[in-house]
Amino acid sequence: MPPSPQGDERTSRPPLLEIVIPAYNEEGRLPGGLLQLCAKLARMPFPTAVIVVDNNSTDRTADIVRNWSPGPVPVRLIQCATPGKGAAVRAGLLGTSAPFVGFCDADMATDLDAIDVAFGLLLSGERVVIGSRAHQGSLVENRHSRVRELGAFGFRALAGVLVHGVSDTQCGFKFFDGVLARQTAAQLRTPGFAFDVEFLARCVEQGSEVQEIPVRWHDMPGSRFSPARHTFGIVLELGRIWLRLRAQPRPAARTAWEPPLDPVGYP
Repeated sequence: MPPSPQGDERTSRPPLLEIVIPAYNEEGRLPGGLLQLCAKLARMPFPTAVIVVDNNSTDRTADIVRNWSPGPVPVRLIQCATPGKGAAVRAGLLGTSAPFVGFCDADMATDLDAIDVAFGLLLSGERVVIGSRAHQGSLVENRHSRVRELGAFGFRALAGVLVHGVSDTQCGFKFFDGVLARQTAAQLRTPGFAFDVEFLARCVEQGSEVQEIPVRWHDMPGSRFSPARHTFGIVLELGRIWLRLRAQPRPAARTAWEPPLDPVGYP
């Protein structure tokens, strides 16, 4: 079906908001997630766009994006060869040009109505707005095991040492001033699960406060995270971030990746 005249008008102007979706083997969940996100963004009264970052998928993830039907919300593909969700988000954010940007997970576990709240706060002058499942106003459907819940509690405690005052660094729903996001992404060196911690800590380093908002969040099936397999690597990753943030930056090393400890990071 050809784009509507309204779609032509919207896509002829630069987007005011671009949203990045990191994706690794998401052929099952990506079509539905893209439909939801594009439908939400098409109702917003300004141009928007979506970037899907294919992170070395071995399924049809990239083909789904290449063959996506044109519409009022452009969807484009970026390839990222470095394994890890952090690497994919970095590539996506560096590929944006909009005044405001964000990223969310392919499973759309966070209710997309929160985009309205996040964007309103950005327009009011906030530079970092993130969804928080720990916010007292959030509604969370959580089917995780007791072991995983204990692991999440421990992770939040460690992350709190690096990003003071942020109750949930790992919710896959974050929005930023575009200039700040691109500057911070260029400094990001954590490719795996804990990349959010480094990203937020670097935003705070640059003088930006992190504004947490309540979300409606639904636990989606298909998680790749395993406490038994991944906990040790994540703790090491947090240790590297702690050392990196306190080390004197060396110009030649600012954008170099650490060797990946574990490429996990996708929900």
